[in-house]
Amino acid sequence: MSEKRPSVLRAGDLIYITAPAKAIEEEHVLFAKELFEDAGFRVMIGQYCLGRHHYFSGTDDERQADLQFAIDHPEVRAIVCARGGYGCVRILDRVQWAGMLREPKWIIGFSDVTVFHQRLQRFGISSIHGTMVLNYTTNSSEAINTMISAIRGENTDIQCAPQIFNKHGLVSGKLVGGNLSILYSLLGTDDQIDFTDSILFVEDLAEHLYHIDRMFYALDKSGVLDKINGLIVGGMTDLEDTDIPFGKSVEEIILGHFRYRSIPIAFGFPAGHIADNRALILGDRCTLEVSAQQTVLSYC
Repeated sequence: MSEKRPSVLRAGDLIYITAPAKAIEEEHVLFAKELFEDAGFRVMIGQYCLGRHHYFSGTDDERQADLQFAIDHPEVRAIVCARGGYGCVRILDRVQWAGMLREPKWIIGFSDVTVFHQRLQRFGISSIHGTMVLNYTTNSSEAINTMISAIRGENTDIQCAPQIFNKHGLVSGKLVGGNLSILYSLLGTDDQIDFTDSILFVEDLAEHLYHIDRMFYALDKSGVLDKINGLIVGGMTDLEDTDIPFGKSVEEIILGHFRYRSIPIAFGFPAGHIADNRALILGDRCTLEVSAQQTVLSYC
């Protein structure tokens, strides 16, 4: 477990829903509110969660104020991000994170929310890479159940079927990562984390194949790939090729960067921009076992 792990939630604890990036429709938020209440929690919806300011749910000041309110609220135990898109980085440095350091709270989300996960990794605080409000009606039951289980402190180990491109092995380390494009965008910034002794998870959406290659070259040249103990590749969804084909699949592209690196690699992991987007507890230590029979991610 991480040094500053948020407390598990009990029945009656307060969950806060905020939209730190793109605007979201009311029906998704109301569905999420009912879902969490049915699970035994109280729910508060951020003041600007249902707002709209051009692309965003509110101005930068409004979205920052919503997140700040949740961080500083004495009863809020988990902060659920309504959706991604783009916008988290615009408010990241506006937020005063001292309250999170004093009393860590779960932040739950994926995609653009990887920005927040990286900041929390720097602080040594665990967070949940999990499905968001926008996706609840289309998610698998496992995606919803693993998210609820994670905040309750219940077992969230994940098993999945073997993939032909997998590289077998057994390793342990701190689980880190998220959206590949966001990780790439934070390389060389004050929010690049130390990847030493980690298991890196990546996923992405609607990128060109050559851009996946470019991003892995950046991870390679920045030394990240030499520091990690294992790699988990989740959904690589709706990838695009160029008019003149790149000539390699996404699996072949990624494996090309590990030709001289002997670490286990798991493809096809059920997390990312897919319906079966299962919750991962970033910052916690875990064990990754990739074999001919299955892939297993378990927490230490």
